[in-house]
Amino acid sequence: MTDPDFSTRIIQLHPQDSVVVATTTIPTNTTLRFDDVTLTTFEEIPLGHKIALSDLSAGADVIKYGYPIGHLLTDVKAGQWIHTHNIKTNLSGEESYQYLPKSRPIVYPQENRTFQGYLREDGQAGIRNDLFIVPTVGCVNGIAELIIQEFKKRHADDNPFDHLTILKHPYGCSQLGKDHENTKKILADAIHHPNAGGMLVFGLGCENNTIQELKASLNKYNKQRVKFLTAQDVTDEIAHGVSLLEELAEIARRDFRVPVPLDKLTIGLKCGGSDGLSGITANPLLGAFSDYLISQGGSTILTEVPEMFGAEQVLMARAENQEVFESIVRLINDFKQYFLSYNEPVYENPSPGNKAGGISTLEDKSLGCTQKAGNSTVVDVLAYGEKVRKTGLSLLEAPGNDLVAASALASADCQLVLFTTGRGTPFGSYVPTLKVSTNTPLFERKQHWMDFDAGELLTQSMAEVLPLFIDKIIRVASGEETKNEANDVRELAIFKNGVTL
Repeated sequence: MTDPDFSTRIIQLHPQDSVVVATTTIPTNTTLRFDDVTLTTFEEIPLGHKIALSDLSAGADVIKYGYPIGHLLTDVKAGQWIHTHNIKTNLSGEESYQYLPKSRPIVYPQENRTFQGYLREDGQAGIRNDLFIVPTVGCVNGIAELIIQEFKKRHADDNPFDHLTILKHPYGCSQLGKDHENTKKILADAIHHPNAGGMLVFGLGCENNTIQELKASLNKYNKQRVKFLTAQDVTDEIAHGVSLLEELAEIARRDFRVPVPLDKLTIGLKCGGSDGLSGITANPLLGAFSDYLISQGGSTILTEVPEMFGAEQVLMARAENQEVFESIVRLINDFKQYFLSYNEPVYENPSPGNKAGGISTLEDKSLGCTQKAGNSTVVDVLAYGEKVRKTGLSLLEAPGNDLVAASALASADCQLVLFTTGRGTPFGSYVPTLKVSTNTPLFERKQHWMDFDAGELLTQSMAEVLPLFIDKIIRVASGEETKNEANDVRELAIFKNGVTL
C-alpha cells in the first residue's frame, strides 16, 4: 500500500484505516507519498507510531486495523502524529453483544509433520522430561532449593531430567475461598502436566493446602511419577527428599523421545511489552502459526482477557456456536466487573512501555493483541485453572500480567508458550517460553533473551517467514532450548484476588 520509495517507512493495516504506522523513525518535515496522498510530517514520528492520513476533526474516531481505536481530542492535520496527547479510548463499562457469526478460517495443507516428544501413559505428549518440585506452601521453597542442590551434586554427570524446576509461590496458607481453590487448582494442573517426567509434591505439614487435600483433588495420577513429602513428618527432609528424587530419576531414565504428530501439541499465545509493531509483525506471525497448527489437528489457547477489551467482537464473531458466543460474553463482562468491583476503569491500559512503543489506547493494544489468534474458529472458553478440552482455538480466563497469564497457559496443558514483545523481557514460565521480537533492533540487542525475529516481516512476506517459524517451533518441541531455559529462568505465578489472613 506504500510508495516503493517508502515501503520500509509507513504501512497501512486496513484499507479503511485513517492512519498509517511508521516502520522506522521518521524525521520532522519528511515528505511521504502514500498512493495518491502526499504527507509531510510535523514532528519526528517514532517507530511504531501513527500518522494521520488526512485532516480529521476533534471527536472523530481513529480507525486502525479497520476498527475504531478511540476518538480525537483535537483537530488533526494530514501527516500529524496521533498518540496519547490527542486520542482517548471509547471504552467504558460492560456492554451488550449480539451473535453475528463471521468466521473465515484459513486452512493450511495437511503436512503430517512430527516432533520428537515424550509419549505419556495417559496419551498426552510432553516436549520436555522435566522434574517439578511442587511446594504446597511457600514456607518450603528454600528447603526445596537445598534438595535440588544436593540431587544435582550427586548427579552432575547422569541427571536424566531436562530441567529441575521448583514451582515457587508464596501461597498455600492464609488464603480463603477462591484464592485457596485457585492455588490448589494451579498446583494440581502442574502435577498433571505432560512436560513433567517426575513430580515431588512437598509440604510443610501445618498449612491450609495440606498434601492430603491436594492429593484428593488430583483424581487419577501416576504413582510412579508423583511422590509426596511432608517436612514435619520426617527427621531429615533434605535426605528424604533426595531419596524420592532418586526414585523419580529411575523412572525418567526409561523415557525416550519418539516421533509424535503435531496434533498432540497445545501451544499458548501471549504478548507483553507490546509496541506499535506487535500487531503488524509478531502477533500476525503467531496468528498464522495458530491457523497452521490447528490445520494439522493441534490446539492453541489465547488469554489476557483485559487485552481483548475493544477487540472482543472480533472474537465473538468467530464463535463456533451460540453457546461459545455466550461464554465469550461472560468472559469479557465478568472480567470488566472484576475491574469495576475495585472502582478501577476497564481501560487502564496500555503500560508506559506500550505507549513509548506507539500504542495509544486499549483498543489499539487489543486489536493488535488478538492478531495472535489468527482466523480460526473459537471452539471453547476455559475458566482460570481449567485444562484444554477441545481441539482448535480456545480462549482462557486470565489477566494480562505476563507471568500470571503464561502460568495459566501452562496450567491449561500448553507444552510451549509463544510470547511476542516489542520491548523485551527475560522471563519464562515453567514450560518453554519462546520469545518473538516485533522488531529487528530488539532481537539484535537482546539475543540472550529473544528466540525469533518477526521484524523480518517488514521486508519479507509471511510466506517466507512462517515456514522458518514453524521449523523453529518443531526444533524447540524436539528439545532445542529456548532462551529462558538456557538462562535457567522458569517461574510460576498464581492469580490472587481476595484477602490474606
